[in-house]
Amino acid sequence: MMDVNQFKDHEQVVYLNDKKTGLKAFIAIHDTSLGPAAGGCRMWKYDNEVDALNDVLRLSRGMSHKNAVAGLKLGGGKAVIIGDSRTEKSEELFRAFGRMINDLKGKYISAEDVGISVEDMEIVAEETRFVAGLNKGEHASGDPSPFTATGVFLGIRAAVKHKLNRDSLDGLTVAVQGVGHVGYYLCKQLHQAGARLIVSDINQEALDRVATEFGAEIVGLDEIISVEADVFSPCALGAIINDDSIDLIKAPIIAGAANNQLARDDHGQALMDRGILYAPDYVINAGGIINVAAETRGAYDQGWVNTKVEKIYDNLMTIFERSLAENMPTNIIADALAAEIINKARKA
Repeated sequence: MMDVNQFKDHEQVVYLNDKKTGLKAFIAIHDTSLGPAAGGCRMWKYDNEVDALNDVLRLSRGMSHKNAVAGLKLGGGKAVIIGDSRTEKSEELFRAFGRMINDLKGKYISAEDVGISVEDMEIVAEETRFVAGLNKGEHASGDPSPFTATGVFLGIRAAVKHKLNRDSLDGLTVAVQGVGHVGYYLCKQLHQAGARLIVSDINQEALDRVATEFGAEIVGLDEIISVEADVFSPCALGAIINDDSIDLIKAPIIAGAANNQLARDDHGQALMDRGILYAPDYVINAGGIINVAAETRGAYDQGWVNTKVEKIYDNLMTIFERSLAENMPTNIIADALAAEIINKARKA
């Protein structure tokens, strides 16, 4: 079912249909008050086009908020390609996607996301210059996943400090749902910090890797959300916090890389009512877009990136403290903070 409220405040939504290549995609531009809309492209086998549209609208709104709170001169946008990323990719498809991005004349800047690799984006970049997160080119910065993982790791530290009053992660148990690019790098940092890992993923090879390298315990896809842990870290797809799952969560902290973790905004209140601290997803997972944003500034400066990523810790502590002081869910506090920044830019 289409949620008409998802269109709220969106500036533009484009449907792409290239009959020659079979490309079917949406690009959603939520807000450009702070700058051109930036956000990755994901490729997913949606059940239907309405599901894809719902997803791109939620994701683009989240990107506006993410970029605002991260202090970037970028608006929010997102793209989704409908298809199986394992079997339906082609050079012609990505070239068609690049030409359609180019038609927007810089209003939207794309990068890789779920199901899309740096190599895929490099094909897109042969048709348009409005692409970031590349391995080659004058300002290329490569895979942003390690920076996303670092931001999530810092966010977990902030949440542990606020909720458990601990500066160290040594001896704590973290349940990581999804050990792809971001999840792997996150597990590496958590392991180095002395945390015990419990993991799940649909990819057995990825699971075996973190089990071998970091001593992670593997559990089933349906088990990960209800395991005994100090932190639950969703790093797969969104809407994992929903009516069915909230009562199953045993961890006192939710802090992960996945976008749109709350199926509905009111689930933030439900978590608060249960005494669970939620790190708003678009605040904690901003490391990747910060790295991508560095490419849009001109010469790539990793020092600038590191400074911005490190600020994720402070941003979350501010949100946690405001949530406590105002007795409001952290996701609502984060949305209010993002709106303040965007509205100020819009007026200017």
